[in-house]
Amino acid sequence: MVDADRSAEGDSEFEESVAEALDSLPDDLRGFMSNVELVVEDEPPRGMPLLGLYQGVPLTRRGSAYAGVPPDKITIYRGPLERLYGRDPARLRREIRRVVLHEIAHHFGISDARLRELDRY
Repeated sequence: MVDADRSAEGDSEFEESVAEALDSLPDDLRGFMSNVELVVEDEPPRGMPLLGLYQGVPLTRRGSAYAGVPPDKITIYRGPLERLYGRDPARLRREIRRVVLHEIAHHFGISDARLRELDRY
């Protein structure tokens, strides 16, 4: 179990892993990301067993009327990831990367069903 009194060093390592996952995208693909913010929060909303969450309008659904809207939001939840994988730092980094890329896929309009078909869920 991860200590509730996390150190600032542990927080920065987690956020660094999130940034590394984003940086692992090819430059051209990352360049297509538009009006989206990536944040780390401690816990998902109560009763929602989530590791990450995409909220917004996927790129595939944006039309000419898409303007002046707040950014999409990709949230990565530190607590559940650390509880599940925190005993193995290498596994935790892999799982953070998997969740970040999964939520980015939703930004690009890729559904959970399609991710399963691609064996990327």
